[in-house]
Amino acid sequence: MKNKSYIGLIIIIILFGYWFIPKIYNRISTDSTVDSIRSQSIDKSSKLSFINLNGTSRKVPDFIFLNQDSIYIGNEDFSGKVYVAEFFFTSCPLICIEMNQNMKILDEEFGDRDDFGIASFTIDPLTDTPKVLKEYSERLEVKSKNWHFLTGNIDSVYELSNTGFNIFAGVNPAIAGGFEHQGFFALIDKNGYIRSRTDKDGNPIVYYLGITSNQSDVQGIEMIKEDIIKLLKNG
Repeated sequence: MKNKSYIGLIIIIILFGYWFIPKIYNRISTDSTVDSIRSQSIDKSSKLSFINLNGTSRKVPDFIFLNQDSIYIGNEDFSGKVYVAEFFFTSCPLICIEMNQNMKILDEEFGDRDDFGIASFTIDPLTDTPKVLKEYSERLEVKSKNWHFLTGNIDSVYELSNTGFNIFAGVNPAIAGGFEHQGFFALIDKNGYIRSRTDKDGNPIVYYLGITSNQSDVQGIEMIKEDIIKLLKNG
């Protein structure tokens, strides 16, 4: 009887191994694969693209302008900082108002950090003197020392916007305010490179819309906030 019991036990063990061990192995293997895919997805989504021009990552060209406190500010003042750049003018009756309300959200969120900054370049430097920019910043109730409103030579400003960033700005007497420009925010990393997230097809969006879009479920201000955090964390 004992021998029969042992034989029965051995048969049960063999059947268990035959039916269940492959399933356990597949479960472990599948879970491992899923975790791997999830990790790759997280890693991919956390990386921001460089903006390439002729195969070279686009870097912000050298500039130096006066800020609202009549202090010269240039690239070196943003070295080691993540910063956001825009082109605007103080008498703008349209999109600049919303752009700078949104920029203020970023300043309130990150403005007390030493590794963050904002550069707002006026496209009407003949009107927007340091004094005018100072008054404008006070009306906005800007408290951060890291938000620079910048003015300077008009040719240099337009060279920086249209060629350096490839964000259009120009004089147009036919429209309200006399100037036209794109309502974009540019995101720059700690090494001076322009960065952005990618769209669903894997292409860089290049710039973030600084005003509300009725065509998008996720607004530019929300996207750039998330991506600033990524660059502050990862460089």
